[in-house]
Amino acid sequence: MTPPPDSSSLSSAEKEALIVALLARIEELSSRLAAVEEENAALRAKLNLPPKTPDNSSTPPSQGRKASGAPMSKPKGKPHAGAHRPLHPSPTRKRDVLAEQCQHCGISVAGALQAACEAYDRIEIPRMAPDVTRVTLHGGTCPGCAKRFKAVPPQGFEPGSPFGPNLRAFALYLRFTHAISFERLSRLFSDLIGLDISEGALVNMLDDSRQAFARQTSLIRARLLAGTILQSDETSMRVGKKNWWAWVFHHADSACFVIHPNRSRAVVEGFLGTHRPDFWVSDRLASQMDWAKKDHQVCLAHLIREAQYAIDAGDSVFAPALRKLLQRACAIAARREQLADATLRTYAYQLDAKLDALLRLTRSHAAGRKLQVVIKGCRRFLFVFLANRAVPPTNNGSEQALRPCVIFRKVTNCFRSQWAANLYADIRSVIETARRRAIGALGVRHG
Repeated sequence: MTPPPDSSSLSSAEKEALIVALLARIEELSSRLAAVEEENAALRAKLNLPPKTPDNSSTPPSQGRKASGAPMSKPKGKPHAGAHRPLHPSPTRKRDVLAEQCQHCGISVAGALQAACEAYDRIEIPRMAPDVTRVTLHGGTCPGCAKRFKAVPPQGFEPGSPFGPNLRAFALYLRFTHAISFERLSRLFSDLIGLDISEGALVNMLDDSRQAFARQTSLIRARLLAGTILQSDETSMRVGKKNWWAWVFHHADSACFVIHPNRSRAVVEGFLGTHRPDFWVSDRLASQMDWAKKDHQVCLAHLIREAQYAIDAGDSVFAPALRKLLQRACAIAARREQLADATLRTYAYQLDAKLDALLRLTRSHAAGRKLQVVIKGCRRFLFVFLANRAVPPTNNGSEQALRPCVIFRKVTNCFRSQWAANLYADIRSVIETARRRAIGALGVRHG
C-alpha cells in the first residue's frame, strides 16, 4: 500500500491539486460503489425468486424434481368386484374338452350330456425364426435362337436386398418408435429371431425407405395446407455436432414434422409456402406469430403456468385472479360440444369483461407487473377458441406430438447426418398421423 504523501512539504498550490484529485477519486469510487450495490440488490432479489418448475413455467417435466417426503399410509379403499382379463375376441384356434370321469366318484361320464362350464385363454407366441425362401433361377440355352435364357424372378422375390418388407417395417418401427440404437437392434435380431443383421445393413434399410416416407409426408403436408387451422411447436434436436430444432405442424388427424438448423420464421415460411391458414395455435414465440389470416390463439396452459410462477414469486393481486380466469376458460372449452353458440358468445363477453377489470388492477408486485404486461401484449389472442369450436385453447397437442422426439433425443443423442434427421421427421409424420387416424404403425386399421 502506498504511504500517504507528507503534506507539510507541499506548497499551497500542490495541496489544492491533491484535494481536487482526492475529491475526483472519491466521486469515482462512490459511483462504482453505487453500481455494485445496485447489482448486489438485483442479485439478491433474483435469489429470492422461486425456482422455475414444470408447474409454473415451460420447464420440461424431465427437468422437474419431486421433493422427498415421509411415506403416507393410505386408508384401505372400498372393496370392489374382482377384475379379470377378457377373452380374446378372435382366438387362433379352439379346443373343446369333454370330461371323461366324475371327479367326485370316479365313474365314466363319456356318454353323459355335457355343457360349457368354464372358458379361458392360453396365450403364447410362436417360436420366432426367420422365414427364409431360397430362390434359384434356372436357365439354359434356347433351342430356337441358341441364346442363353434365365427364369423371370417371381413377384416380390426379385434380386437385391434379402430383407422383405415386413422385416424392414419391424426394424424401422423399433428404431424410430422405441429409440433402439443400431448396435442394440442388431443384437436384438440375433438374440430373439436368430437372424444376423449388421449395423450397416440396418442403415441401408433406412436409406432405402427415404423416398417412400418422403412421398407420404408430402401428402400429409398437402392435407394440412388444405385446412383452415394449424398448430405448431418445436423442441431441440442434435444433428452431427450442432443443435437443430424439430418442428411439428399439425391439426386434427394429420401431423407433419420438420427438422431444421434453427427456430426462425424461415422454417414456418418454408413449410407454408404461399399458403396462410385462417387460424393458428401456438405459444408466444415470435417466429410462430402473425401467420394466420384471421386470428391467432395463444396457449392458455403456458399462461396458467406463468401465473403460477408470479404467485410463487409473491404476487397476490393479479396472478391468482388471472389463473382462475384462464382455468375457467379452459373448462368452458372442454364442454363446448354441449353449449350453444349464443352461450359461447355470452361466455366470451363475460371473460373479456373480467379480464379488462383485472388489467385495471393496481400492480404492487414486480412479478404481477411483468405478467400484466405480457397479458396486455397478447390480449386479443386469448379467447379466440370461443368463436371457433375447432380451435383448441391450448397448445398441448403440439407438446404431446413432440414428446416422442424428446425421448428419442435423450435415448439416442439423435443423428450423425442430415439425411437421417430428415428421414426421422418423415417417419414421425407417418407414425403420428397413423396414430391419429387409428391406423397402426404397420398399416393395420384399429376399430
